[in-house]
Amino acid sequence: MSIRLASVLAVAAVVTACAPVPGPAPYAPSAAFNAADFGWSVRTGTAGIDGRVAYSRDGQTFACTGSVALTPDTPYTRARFQTLYGSTDQAAVPEAVIRARTVPDPNADYRSYVRSTTCENGRFRFDGLPDGGWFLITPVSAGGDRIVLMRHVVTRAGATANVTL
Repeated sequence: MSIRLASVLAVAAVVTACAPVPGPAPYAPSAAFNAADFGWSVRTGTAGIDGRVAYSRDGQTFACTGSVALTPDTPYTRARFQTLYGSTDQAAVPEAVIRARTVPDPNADYRSYVRSTTCENGRFRFDGLPDGGWFLITPVSAGGDRIVLMRHVVTRAGATANVTL
């Protein structure tokens, strides 16, 4: 064996020995429905969300076709939205695709924690919110099948988050 090859093998052995050893998985909260996870979201706060819908695709402009829902970010809703929308940041997914997807614990009733408002002329607003993470969801249409827009928003006391979907 050449000295050069032996040197390369020796360096590789040292680097391998220094590689991190996998440890236990980090703690992740349960994604099962737990009403206590939603407790923070029912409080009144001084934050707000001022939103507008400006979604377009393939040269078509989409308009709101229903109300805007504001769902608290919890381990349960995060897992649910990852399954339904393929993201927990933002998405635009055909309504039929979302309805065809299956989520764990589909009968968990988290709807009492969801706030709702109307979308008029492409604008909506939520006031009196506590600090925290939220999922904004609204259906839109350009005359054909509806698309559901989802976006994660974080609210802070005394501030209004300006959001465009």
